[in-house]
Amino acid sequence: MKICLTCSSGGHLLQIMQLENFYKKYDHFFLTFRRDMTENLAKKEKVYFVKDPKRNPFALILNFFQTLSVFLMERPDITISTGAGVSVVACFLAKVFKNKIIFIESFSRVKYPSFSGRLVYFVADLFIVQWKSLLKFYPKAVYGGSIF
Repeated sequence: MKICLTCSSGGHLLQIMQLENFYKKYDHFFLTFRRDMTENLAKKEKVYFVKDPKRNPFALILNFFQTLSVFLMERPDITISTGAGVSVVACFLAKVFKNKIIFIESFSRVKYPSFSGRLVYFVADLFIVQWKSLLKFYPKAVYGGSIF
């Protein structure tokens, strides 16, 4: 089994790294964009850098082709994401590649859903919220509590 771990830098990356005890047992790689934090991660993990779309249609197209290239090369079985923008394309491509998709809504989202969460909710096989208050927005979600 191969796992694609996709997320933005910062808090999203910190949250996905909380799952290390799980993903380190499997062949895995990260899909993210370049920042100091992700550059440091690349010193010890396999990391693919793609364009951060930032809601820019041209950057989104570039992100799509970069992500497609990674998926064709790596052929993951499961895609796990904590958001944000960089991971939306990865989750939709994962669906095309018939991956299982696990999306964990950001811990910082207490009262309202994230934009990336609202997009990925419909393709995720397992959608986890860290706050019970989000269950009203995501009726099929699972409350998992904090991953910190």
